[in-house]
Amino acid sequence: MDFDVIVVGSGPGGYVTAIRASQLGLKTAVVEKENLGGVCLNWGCIPTKALLKSAQVFEYVKHAEDFGIKVSKYDKDFNAVVNRSRDVANGMSGGVQFLMKKNKITVLNGFGTVQAGKKVAVTDASGKETIYAANHIIIATGARSRELPSLPQDGKKIIGYRQAMTLEKQPKKLVVVGSGAIGIEFAYFYNSMGTEVTVVEYLPNIVPLEDEEVSKQLERTFKKSGIKIMTNSEVTSVDTSGAGCKVTVKTKKGEEVLEADVVLSAVGIAPNVEGIGLEDVGIATDRGRVMVNDYYQTTVPGYYAIGDIVKGPALAHVASAEGILCVEKIAGHNVEPLDYGNIPGCTYCFPEVASVGMTEKAAKEAGYELKVGKFPFSASGKASASGHKDGFIKVIFDSKYGELLGAHMIGSNVTEMIAEAVLARKLETTGHEILKAVHPHPTLSEAFMEATAAAYDEVIHL
Repeated sequence: MDFDVIVVGSGPGGYVTAIRASQLGLKTAVVEKENLGGVCLNWGCIPTKALLKSAQVFEYVKHAEDFGIKVSKYDKDFNAVVNRSRDVANGMSGGVQFLMKKNKITVLNGFGTVQAGKKVAVTDASGKETIYAANHIIIATGARSRELPSLPQDGKKIIGYRQAMTLEKQPKKLVVVGSGAIGIEFAYFYNSMGTEVTVVEYLPNIVPLEDEEVSKQLERTFKKSGIKIMTNSEVTSVDTSGAGCKVTVKTKKGEEVLEADVVLSAVGIAPNVEGIGLEDVGIATDRGRVMVNDYYQTTVPGYYAIGDIVKGPALAHVASAEGILCVEKIAGHNVEPLDYGNIPGCTYCFPEVASVGMTEKAAKEAGYELKVGKFPFSASGKASASGHKDGFIKVIFDSKYGELLGAHMIGSNVTEMIAEAVLARKLETTGHEILKAVHPHPTLSEAFMEATAAAYDEVIHL
């Protein structure tokens, strides 16, 4: 065998898996057809956060007088904002290249196809194919923007997230179809930059996976900032024959036609499982995802799959955790299956949204008797001082044992705070233990303790 482990794909699942495999003493290679770091680092998580930071800075400047600062003249440079985002992504990709060298991982540039007999064929840019063999092959090919029949992406007028990050010209009007994390983050960014934004969501609430109270709060805040929200609505067609787009939206009240320069399709992702050799090897799939066990072994021994191509949340940190668990099992470590009920989700608009565990509705449907606490940031001294009082923290406990069933946050910097709830759930911490853990004052994070106190009728600052 050429290697102990070959990882196909170098996103946050693939490159993290390769590094952990090397740390465990396994001779490792990673196959990548584009840039190290995959979609997340080059076209997703990282560059979008750079765009969102620019939007946030622009918002600060616009509202500088609220903080006693006078800025007489200001403007944004849309192309400079985009270029900064690309520079951040390129710098991070260079960092992954360094990590590959540091950990003595062989990088195989080209398109990887798995073959029978524990082999991977790598076709480089010139069309040359080279066959490599390994004891263990881990498939981490990620996903791409999902296309709907009514929204065929042409990359110019109807675009996916990749084009949304690198538009040469800022659109005056933008329709965002889908209100998951991707759609909401771009809606916030373009609205902050001055684009007229409409969000169309098929379900009754935006960010539909979140607790209903969080969804309603975000909708109110977005509407206040000038974003038009259309829920219970469906885009049935887009006419791109003219200078812009005419978007036909089916609503409960009937059809409505919206005019826009660009339509962003943000209706989810499609796993990259086509053309990578799964059928030739006999690896089973179900509804477009690779079937795996708790340790990411496929139906064919020696082949594994992680990340967006397997069942579970399509999140970067999930792919990384799955990859680490997978190679630790390969190396003979005593590992436990990943707890998918304790995976945090974050949306980096403003205000930010973060959550883990059950929503209040799900907990009730599961039969729990609940203690629910909620603390608004309007009652937080730190939030008042920072000028961002929108939002709240909501916690849900099982009233019998004090187990933290779920935590739901909307507000400034909540994506940095959700880890406390994840850790509390991992350690099976009770509500009383959280309440008695002294939190620093003044901080936004003490709102987590205050929300817990509210659940137990001990809240001080409400």
